[in-house]
Amino acid sequence: MSYQTVNPFTDEVIKTFDSHDDAYVEEALTKGHALYKKWRNDPVESRADALNKVADIMASRVDELAKILTVEMGKRFSEAQGEVVISIAIARYYAKNAAEFLKPKNIQSAIGPAQTISRPTGILMMVEPWNFPYYQIMRVFAPNYMAGNPMLLKHASNTPMAADTFEKIVKEAELPDGAFTNLFIDYDQVSHIIADERVQGVALTGSERAGKLVAAEAGKYMKQSSLELGGSDPFIILDDADLFEVEKIISGARLYNAGQVCTSSKRFIVTEKNYDKLVEMLKKAFSEARLGDPMLPETTLAPLSTSKAKKNLTKQVAEAVDAGATLAFGSVEQTKPAALFEPVILTNISKDNPAFYQEFFGPVGQVYKVRDEEEAIALANDSHYGLSGVVFGGSPEHATEVASKIETGAVFVNSFGGTLPELPFGGVKNSGYGRELGDLGIDTFVNKETIVTKHEPIDLNNAFGGFV
Repeated sequence: MSYQTVNPFTDEVIKTFDSHDDAYVEEALTKGHALYKKWRNDPVESRADALNKVADIMASRVDELAKILTVEMGKRFSEAQGEVVISIAIARYYAKNAAEFLKPKNIQSAIGPAQTISRPTGILMMVEPWNFPYYQIMRVFAPNYMAGNPMLLKHASNTPMAADTFEKIVKEAELPDGAFTNLFIDYDQVSHIIADERVQGVALTGSERAGKLVAAEAGKYMKQSSLELGGSDPFIILDDADLFEVEKIISGARLYNAGQVCTSSKRFIVTEKNYDKLVEMLKKAFSEARLGDPMLPETTLAPLSTSKAKKNLTKQVAEAVDAGATLAFGSVEQTKPAALFEPVILTNISKDNPAFYQEFFGPVGQVYKVRDEEEAIALANDSHYGLSGVVFGGSPEHATEVASKIETGAVFVNSFGGTLPELPFGGVKNSGYGRELGDLGIDTFVNKETIVTKHEPIDLNNAFGGFV
């Protein structure tokens, strides 16, 4: 597998990285396993200072780190700065709260006083994508570092600079050798790592296809796994929605990070009353997008991550139109150079159109007209995915009630979905399973060990708690 940085705005190859051989992988496994053995009984808080130092180093280099993202995967510079900042916040959140999340919990039992204690499980294999290179690492790394699980990373092949940079920061912060190792490896090597008895879990964010392959490998070897596999998130606009509020965020809901966000609003579901207004609003927002150099402040829409991604998305749009969808805005032909992709709006998408169940990972908005909120809920749930969603309604209470009926991992009422360290993140259906971030995110790869302590002499008539 070739790891290289290619600027998606210019198609220029910036840097190429050598792959790591099996001997290097074995060394990483050996160091990680030895560290796990040491960490298993160390206090959680003993790791907090080093994680805060990682955050401090990143905070001192926000612009430098952001530029790497802009050059490597085309993210607008201001958006890249935001990614660095949220990554710092996640590190500080777990440094501050992990000990509280993982403290023993007391249980009263018929046998005697009991408690559950939290212990690490061992080395984790992280397989992460290119769309948020630092953030994707940090939301797995920070909680699991605090929990005591050493980590190996296989990052996307088009974001090697970000992976390499993150590892260098970890080393500069003087985390123990083996705490985090970046590996430039192929998927056969990933499979061998998952099979290794020293590895106890796999965390993957990526495509549905990759998730199925990794989950199968993890299941084969009885390893815990968590998967976040994207989504086709609904944005529901009810009859009484405040369209002025919708207009404030509708551009960002679809075009942020060039639409390459798992939780982007990809399907706008609108009741008949507001349908025409919403389509015009979306057209206006898309027409005002300024496509160009992601380093320039006047650019509001960055290129896609690679020219290959552009080719694939163009093909999806063409297939949708060929199958009967209406091209309400934009063009099937994408004439801009490199990975620049002009936004598209599709309407009149029938259920037999392949676009109906696909995820469009880029600036393509789908708009659906429904009679009422019952039909809106049914359409939102008629999806293979369930990661996130948005509901806009005049009554926040009623919109919240509608939100509770959506089959998904999270719903944002009268606001655009985002990410915060304290909000658990993850999905259902083909969007995967498990949770990252928040108090739930630290438990995924933690052993909740139950200890029961008997203080009285054993009564042979009730030695087994009355079960035999």
